[in-house]
Amino acid sequence: MARMSAPRWLAIVGAGTVGAAVLVIGLLHVVPPSSAISPYRRTISEYALTEVGVLFNVGVLMLAAGSVATMLAVVGAGLVPRRSAGVAALLTWSVALAVVVYFPKHNWAVGPSFEGTVHRYAGVVAFLSLPIGALLIGRASWSHPRWRGYARWIWGLGLWSSLCFTPIVAAIVAQRWTGVPWWQAIPLGAVERALTLSEVGIVLALAWWAARAAAEDPPVVAQGGAAPAGEAPGMR
Repeated sequence: MARMSAPRWLAIVGAGTVGAAVLVIGLLHVVPPSSAISPYRRTISEYALTEVGVLFNVGVLMLAAGSVATMLAVVGAGLVPRRSAGVAALLTWSVALAVVVYFPKHNWAVGPSFEGTVHRYAGVVAFLSLPIGALLIGRASWSHPRWRGYARWIWGLGLWSSLCFTPIVAAIVAQRWTGVPWWQAIPLGAVERALTLSEVGIVLALAWWAARAAAEDPPVVAQGGAAPAGEAPGMR
């Protein structure tokens, strides 16, 4: 039986960890007391303020860890160079998720706070960095004869995720003329959950692509990618 390569193993672990994170956070939507939170109006981070907030934190950290494993799998499979804007964006997404947990959501009704401000900006960075990474990684292999189908799926998911963020931008811009606070002008909970699902889709798609690439014999390196670990370029 052939030994599984490290990139493929990382891709499987990454996808499994992300899937488990989705399950944990999904349970918070249906199990009391967190099930009382409106998924339409209230943000996902509000689960951190409940009695079972530790489950939310665990779920987000699992998502961050699974994303790091997937990033390493993508690099190890030779799909992108380790020093690239796409990889930097994936790493930024994972770090921002950890910051979101370390600086929990704040109840803005009692006034501003440093922790709440950091949490808010870290959330924005996370939500924007992953779609940017997907667009960059997908575009880099857009015309690759073997991987263009995967690359275009990644690019499309990045575009979808970017579009999911546009209602928030529109509400912030419109606030100047309408006077309606941007977080009240849209169903923020629904928008954030749609955005989160799209970004989970990006990570899972990257893991699938990395697993397939790592299983190729001989390896098929994407445009701009590096040779898989332990293999010299001349061996391909």
